[in-house]
Amino acid sequence: ADYLDNGNNKMAIQQADKLLKKHKDLHCAKVLKAIGLQRTGKQDEAYALAQEVAALEPTDDNSLQALTILYREMHRPELVTKLYEAAVKKVPNSEEYHSHLFMAYARVGEYKKMQQAGMALYKIVPKNPYYFWSVMSLIMQSISAQDENLSKTMFLPLAERMVEKMVKEDKIEAEAEVELYYMILERLEKYKEALDVVRGKLGEKLTSELQSRENKCMAMYKKLHRWPECNALARRLLLKNSDDWQFYITYFDSVFQLIDESWTPPAEEEHSLEGEVHCSIEQAVSFIEERITEESKSSRPLRGPYLAKLELIRRLRHRGCNDEHKLGDPEELMFQYFKKFGDKPCCFTDLKVFVDLLPPSQYTKFIRQLLDVIPLAAAAENEVALPGDIKALQQHLCVVQLSRLLGIYHAMEKKQKLAVVRELMLRYRHGLEFGKSCLKTELQFSDYYCLLAVHLLLDLWLEGEEAAVWQCLTLLEEGLSHSPSNAQFKLLLIRIYCRLGAFEPVSELYSSLDAKHIQHDTIGYLLTRYAGSLGHYAAASQSCNFALRFFHSNQKDTSEYIIQAYKYGAFEKIPEFIAFRNRLNSSLHFAQVRTERMLLDLLLEANISTSLEESIKSMSLTPEEDDIPWKDLRDNRDLTVLFSWDPKERDISEEHRRLSLEEETLWLRIRSLTLRLVSGLPTLGHTIQPKNSEKTAENGVSSKIDTIRALLQQLEAAVDSGKKFLEQKIQYPVLGPPPTRMAGFFSNGSCQCQTSLFYLVSDIYELDTNGLEDSAEIQERIGNSFKSLVERLTDLFNKCKGDLIEVRDGTLKTHPNLLENLVFFVETISIALWVSSYCDSVLRPFKSNLQKKKKKKKESSVAMPPVFTHFLDYVTELQTLTSNVIDHIKGLEIILTALKLEELSLKDTLLLQEEKKFTKTVQGKVQSSYHHSVQEIGELLKKRLDTIKKLKI
Repeated sequence: ADYLDNGNNKMAIQQADKLLKKHKDLHCAKVLKAIGLQRTGKQDEAYALAQEVAALEPTDDNSLQALTILYREMHRPELVTKLYEAAVKKVPNSEEYHSHLFMAYARVGEYKKMQQAGMALYKIVPKNPYYFWSVMSLIMQSISAQDENLSKTMFLPLAERMVEKMVKEDKIEAEAEVELYYMILERLEKYKEALDVVRGKLGEKLTSELQSRENKCMAMYKKLHRWPECNALARRLLLKNSDDWQFYITYFDSVFQLIDESWTPPAEEEHSLEGEVHCSIEQAVSFIEERITEESKSSRPLRGPYLAKLELIRRLRHRGCNDEHKLGDPEELMFQYFKKFGDKPCCFTDLKVFVDLLPPSQYTKFIRQLLDVIPLAAAAENEVALPGDIKALQQHLCVVQLSRLLGIYHAMEKKQKLAVVRELMLRYRHGLEFGKSCLKTELQFSDYYCLLAVHLLLDLWLEGEEAAVWQCLTLLEEGLSHSPSNAQFKLLLIRIYCRLGAFEPVSELYSSLDAKHIQHDTIGYLLTRYAGSLGHYAAASQSCNFALRFFHSNQKDTSEYIIQAYKYGAFEKIPEFIAFRNRLNSSLHFAQVRTERMLLDLLLEANISTSLEESIKSMSLTPEEDDIPWKDLRDNRDLTVLFSWDPKERDISEEHRRLSLEEETLWLRIRSLTLRLVSGLPTLGHTIQPKNSEKTAENGVSSKIDTIRALLQQLEAAVDSGKKFLEQKIQYPVLGPPPTRMAGFFSNGSCQCQTSLFYLVSDIYELDTNGLEDSAEIQERIGNSFKSLVERLTDLFNKCKGDLIEVRDGTLKTHPNLLENLVFFVETISIALWVSSYCDSVLRPFKSNLQKKKKKKKESSVAMPPVFTHFLDYVTELQTLTSNVIDHIKGLEIILTALKLEELSLKDTLLLQEEKKFTKTVQGKVQSSYHHSVQEIGELLKKRLDTIKKLKI
């Protein structure tokens, strides 16, 4: 066991063997040996050994624990349940084995059996937690039930009765049990009863979370539309803590609900269960004013009351009744707010919500007013006035961010924009003085200046200023050198390098972000969208593996979280864990990575038809199966991970999100169907019965071609939908969702090529079933397909021609679309080869039959059917074309190596000396990345060329 713990698996196996020679029935030694075998990659031997022990139904703790560990490593948790079922039968009164059995069921989500196991445990040892494990398992059955009706009429009422029994017998002990009761009533929509539980004696047990009872009461009042109670409770809580924003929202919501209902407080008795109620605008206004007066006496400044005033103005304006109740001028209030909180980084995000209260004509005046109160000092008359301390710097930064948000920078001319960029960078470099003592992991105070400068340059780039994008990269690399932990710098660099077609620097940047857990799903798309499409196959494989490892371990991890929640009675967390698991299983990114990873593996590994068949088998791919949950696909991408200070009309909108999801789903459908069609190729190549045989349907091959034809129709439909979608010519914001590869796939001709290749498969299959004799028409059709395929592939190659990087007017211009086209060419030629080797497997037997006939008849010549010549010509042309592309790539490599970046005229007055060094770095990275892409593409094409040479029938 010690050897296993230290990772010395071979020694562990040897020691176990020694022990087994002396005691050949020592179960535990056998299992420990099996663990060693499993970890050294001998899964089959390990499994056989484990089953040998399991068949004996061991009941000693060591063997059971060891087998549990082994099964977990094999990802076979269902075997653990069988193990403990047997153990419990033999030792029926063991609390330990019963609870292990319960947890084993929890790992595989067998809720019904969990319920029974929980009750069995409670009968042996009547402890409350075991009883409530059983109750919770009923709730789990209700959550997982397909039929909502069943959940509401059977599982939940039964759970409710079980808890009521304990309440009547006064056996409720812990807070978790009350939480569970509340959860059941809430799911049954018995809000009144839930409220009574929380407000009653049982509610007194709810103590672990701050305001747990109040929050639950508030939720029930809202469900019951009891607005007087909502209002009174929110009011009471705000008197206690006037900085709690959620209660302001509830307070305002309820005030306006009561006004709309014309509610009046009863004359004699209490206003409500929770005390006094405010039901008019006047009361709301004076309540907020009082909070502000109270705040001025507080020891630390509170933002809540001031923001609540702005929120109330916004709501009153929305209702069209602002004028009667003068709360003050929003512009003046925001100005005062800035004076009080402008040195806090949160000031910008606080005010951002309320800027639409300002009339656009006042924007410039408002910004000037803010600037006037910041203590800035200029060394000389014409120089930029700079802040003297961090407080002033934060205030100034807040104003700059607001200027961007109000669109003041967007309205500027190019010259003004460049002047602002220079000023921002000057302020950025000056601000670094305040951060000299910062640790490497801390951000510099002035980082936002650099980011805002880059945003302005991005505007210029989109307006056609090519040099601006290189300036962006230069400034970001400079920023990163001073603030190596700034994720925003890294994310922006990743996006811009990818836009320019350079993936190489991105891998390192992404790994330095140190993305954790769920981030592989939310920001992983930044990596997986570009790696493969820019020809970095090795990096693409790696990034897919990263993501898949997370998604697969999620299954196992979530089971562990659920088990911990049972152990500690955190029942309300269990449905959250289940929802989290479902969210990840139906993630769009998960489906994309799975599909692209398999296509990539086939591209890298499968050279000839036999290895194609092996690869497909090892991935357990079949054309019939579709494992993507199309109806439930969830877009978990974080599209706002990059900061943006753009005005609303330029920012990412809900519409952009919806369109992006639609585009991603359409592209995923095309990719997934392509993968399934490819996986169908090896299934066709097996011996086929003659045309009139009855057995065709039985041996399944004819149904295989039907599957392929059906998939082909689906592919056609998906392509049509994709084309329709692209007709909308959607432009996402520059830092919004990256567009898919679909537009390139259609415009460069790959789509037509790939589709016609799959149609060719159908024709070859027909030739195979009908034989050569009376198939002149099919042969001619196949011949024409071959011809048009070569033309289409040549067209595709022509769309790859051109310089990947060129020097134009002293700046670099990259052409990432040429790179993407080359990658599509490699993929298309690979599919062409897989289809060709299927043709080859069909034509070879025909050829040997003809040669046998020739020998029998002793004739000097038997007429060779035309399809052979067509095929040979086709293969020869494929070979020539691929050789040409390889030569073209060699040419590209030479040009890329010869590019002398030093000679780029950095005459741009914008560049300071220290910037020049970063500019050289950036351009070097892009050049090296393109060089790397071209090499990897070239290597892969050489492999394809070798395969083509073997295809002469």
